Amino acid sequence: MKDTPGWASPGSAPSDGQEPGASHPAEPAARPVGDQPADQPDASANPQTPGTKWSKEQPPPGQWSAPAGLQNPAQPPPPPPPPPPAQNWGGYPPAGPGGHPGGPAGHGGPGGYGPPGGWGAGWGGPPPAAKPGVIPLRPLGVGEILDGAVATMRAHWRTVLGISLTVAIVTEVFIVLLQGLILNDATDTAALGDPSATADEQLNAMGDAMRASGPVLLISLVGTVVATALLTTVTSRAVLGKPVTLKEAWRDARPQLPRLFGLIFLLMLIAAGIVLVCLLPGILASAAGNTDGGAALKAFGILGSIVLVLWLLIRFCLASPALMLEKQGIKKALSRSAKLTRGSWWRVFGIQLLALLIANIIAMIVVVPFALLGAALSDGGISGMVEASSDYGWTYLIISGIGSVIGSMITFPIAAGVIVLLYIDQRIRREALDLDLARAAGLQDYGSAAPGTIPGS
Repeated sequence: MKDTPGWASPGSAPSDGQEPGASHPAEPAARPVGDQPADQPDASANPQTPGTKWSKEQPPPGQWSAPAGLQNPAQPPPPPPPPPPAQNWGGYPPAGPGGHPGGPAGHGGPGGYGPPGGWGAGWGGPPPAAKPGVIPLRPLGVGEILDGAVATMRAHWRTVLGISLTVAIVTEVFIVLLQGLILNDATDTAALGDPSATADEQLNAMGDAMRASGPVLLISLVGTVVATALLTTVTSRAVLGKPVTLKEAWRDARPQLPRLFGLIFLLMLIAAGIVLVCLLPGILASAAGNTDGGAALKAFGILGSIVLVLWLLIRFCLASPALMLEKQGIKKALSRSAKLTRGSWWRVFGIQLLALLIANIIAMIVVVPFALLGAALSDGGISGMVEASSDYGWTYLIISGIGSVIGSMITFPIAAGVIVLLYIDQRIRREALDLDLARAAGLQDYGSAAPGTIPGS
């Protein structure tokens, strides 16, 4: 039998005068010729003697086994050798000390998130998204959108607060003048606090309150849209990690301001038309002499108009950033907003509602003390704030207006940042805008499948 080193152990094959199943003691891997036992002949004297010619090139333990036909049937076969380490999927670099996927500070080492070697014992996990600015370049979650809006305020606070303060002062001056000169004398809401008032009187008082609050809300809406337009440039630069000054923001936004006001005017006309159509049956019924039926139809018309106008505002809420960033016309901006919000109405509505609640809660912490101070210094006193028919003078309007300016400095950047980041998020989800943003930010080979690189790392 040919003795080939490395494929069978000495003594595993049958020899003269031995049984195949007999076991033999282990022999040393290499023995000098002069150290042979006395009862064992020298291999050089009898070259045909099996089991005494040991090779110096023996394989490591546990890495080899005898052929299947020559193994001892009384012993179970040895376990197969362990497989080689799995290769990293995607071509990402292997784990190292302190490295990202598998080092002590990574996902697979001590203190990490998975088994040693990375997620899946060989897969280093998905690469982190590039983040040149305030958001990562991938589809965003609710928390990331809110955090991006706040991070924009922190990163560019001089520009953001300058724009917000200017728009808030102009907006609040118009609101104070409108309330002090026109609305206080033209509205009568005493019936809202009178339990003996009829349903028609309650509806008339509610109509006066809506007519009084409508212009105020309209002015606030215009101010919010203008602030959003001016802050769009700031937020878009913050996404790329680039600085922007107030002069640069104004230079970028100024050519689109006429179209922006045209967009606002068109949306107001559409909203007014919806309200008129919803209230028309109640108005006609009241004119025909059916007072109770007309009041009921008006109530349903008010509810229906609120729902339809809210749906319209959410559907077209991304028209402003589309108009400013894409340099589109009014009609194209409306169609872009409708396309981007299609199928995501509830998501867009929920995120904007959450942002509005958070911003208003923060603003109320600032506004309420000023309102209480203004009420205390006015003729009605603080107790008059709970009365529906109370009429405050210029002292209350001015002091509360100062608090509103400070509160608007907080709400404007958050509302504007959320709308712009929603627009960017929807375009990333639908149009892969993250690739264009990465190129604009100067990231090399972003989105390529080049091995050994992690985009954004």
